[in-house]
Amino acid sequence: MIKAVSADKPLILDLLCRSFNNNKSVNFITGNKPNQEKRIYALMDYSFEVCRLFGEIWLSDNRGACALILYPQEKRTTIQSIWLDIKLIAQAVGLKGISRLLHREAGIKKVQPKIPMIYLWFIGVDPVKQRQGTGSQLLSEILADASQKRLPVYLETSTLGNLPWYESFGFEIYDQLVLDYTLFFLKYTLD
Repeated sequence: MIKAVSADKPLILDLLCRSFNNNKSVNFITGNKPNQEKRIYALMDYSFEVCRLFGEIWLSDNRGACALILYPQEKRTTIQSIWLDIKLIAQAVGLKGISRLLHREAGIKKVQPKIPMIYLWFIGVDPVKQRQGTGSQLLSEILADASQKRLPVYLETSTLGNLPWYESFGFEIYDQLVLDYTLFFLKYTLD
């Protein structure tokens, strides 16, 4: 896998937007409103910038998949992070969506353990390259990196069809949150 640089941002945002344009969780955050593509783009831009500050951004070797990794234990409030939150509300969530977003985030915070971890925020594969092993290769490399760092990997998914894929890598469902959809919490722990 390749560590992404700033010049890779347009590619990564394009990959994520195309991968998550029909995702229940993403649409819940953005509110399924007019200009949905712009709202999803703003959400992915926010996520990219937060991971640039407090995590890592990876591309597959063929540049057909990407992963946004966050280290929650390193996240802190800064002027830049506050500015990103304001932009997220203005460009992706909207004022009417703030309470919905805060409710969702409070539910996640209640379930997610407060331990050092790798949080796999997004993993997206170019729809044209799906089912060709690109995402599997990238996830395998992320898990190898997690083993080296001696950190468990946590994530959520709202896509039922993704559960068997994650489970095939050793992830286990440890909880769920019911909103307008079900959000499944998964963990990969080290042996």
